[in-house]
Amino acid sequence: MSNQTTISKPISLNGIGIHTGKKVTITFKPAPKNHGYAFCRIDLEGNPIIEAEASLVVNTQRGTNLEKNGVSIQTSEHVLAALVGLEIDNVLIELNSPEPPIMDGSSKFFVEALLKAGIEEQDADRYEYVVRDNITYTDEETGSEITVIPADEYQVTTMVDFGTKILGTQNATLKHISEFKDDFANARTFSFLHELEAMLEHGLIKGGDLNNAIVYVDKELSEETMQKLCSAFNRDSISVKPNGVLDNLTLNYPNEAARHKLLDVIGDLALVGCRIKGKVIANKPGHKTNTAFAKKLSKIIKQEKRNRVPSFDINAEPLMDVNDIMKVLPHRPPFLLVDKILELSDTHIVGLKSITMNEPYFQGHFPGQPVMPGVLQIEAMAQAGGVLVLNTVPDPENYLTFFMKIENAKFKNPVVPGDTLVFKMELLSPIRRGICHMQAVAYARGRITTEAEMMAQIVRKDQVKV
Repeated sequence: MSNQTTISKPISLNGIGIHTGKKVTITFKPAPKNHGYAFCRIDLEGNPIIEAEASLVVNTQRGTNLEKNGVSIQTSEHVLAALVGLEIDNVLIELNSPEPPIMDGSSKFFVEALLKAGIEEQDADRYEYVVRDNITYTDEETGSEITVIPADEYQVTTMVDFGTKILGTQNATLKHISEFKDDFANARTFSFLHELEAMLEHGLIKGGDLNNAIVYVDKELSEETMQKLCSAFNRDSISVKPNGVLDNLTLNYPNEAARHKLLDVIGDLALVGCRIKGKVIANKPGHKTNTAFAKKLSKIIKQEKRNRVPSFDINAEPLMDVNDIMKVLPHRPPFLLVDKILELSDTHIVGLKSITMNEPYFQGHFPGQPVMPGVLQIEAMAQAGGVLVLNTVPDPENYLTFFMKIENAKFKNPVVPGDTLVFKMELLSPIRRGICHMQAVAYARGRITTEAEMMAQIVRKDQVKV
């Protein structure tokens, strides 16, 4: 597992928003671990924050647009693609306008700025979602489809077919994210002539100057259209190259359109909020399909995080066996509900309880279909938590542990004879005055069985009032 990263210092770029035509300054700033990507509108009162999350996508017309509490960010994808492409995890992106500068229509200038700022590791593990099953989203209306399949690393393939002779069918593949900087970051956005005309008529692309988009001429370029384009972009003349592209730009790659679509896919899938270990295959991708897939994938990832079962070697030599535990805890069978302690640190503990048919409570708790009472699962976790907090005093045999609070208890799956119940407690705050505030989760058969937030306090036996 690799560490998270951020940038070493703030860095700014100036430019024009392609749709608003407004001058804008974008500033990338270092952010703490587990921060992720977030935009900050410094031109608005309170400097509102809009996180780069799939759930905040509100529309995908000519870009991926985010909104939170009425505050919007337009065309976020090129900036996010640069961050993912450089494997940067935590950055705050400040803007004094609703959209980042278009620059040349690619991620190139953002990549160059971030590299100039420098990248540094942080003291935190990077979470990576490992794809184990094929996940697909299809837009029935457009026929666009995006799928992710298991792979050894993050890979992306895009297949572009707009049904036009001028562009034809194009493919692009990124085999390793390290290829992004040199082979994909400078792939520029593109448009067809008929789209360009429509956008001009609707007052869009106010910041367009024919230097930040490839224009494919998919219809006859009439004299009237030429005059409109010359007027809109302050050009004396406009013509079409033999390859069917307006003479404003020279292609960086024969398949630059497919490469830019790949760039967009990477930027849009940044909205899932973590790294992806899998191969993405996008057929006729667009922001609508990309972000719909990102929303679907984000939900799957969040559910997996909630249900993720840590890996413990239950057959390893324990740190404490039942005899060691009884030297710390006052509990005795049949009410001692911890058999082993597998892990123990200043901030967490992992305990184990083997559930057998001989448990005394099975005599009366569903004898025909025995199930371990949920309250006893809570008690088992609390006893392990007692070992954690008693480990902070030199004479644990002189203390008792008392519950203070149980909150948000959830019982998700039954525990039955034959199960090995593993429970993990992690401190939510430092232990003070013998008070332990912890998050507890129990697992059996690869599933979460119980979870709760608990608080307990240790008290010297000679101070207990009866």
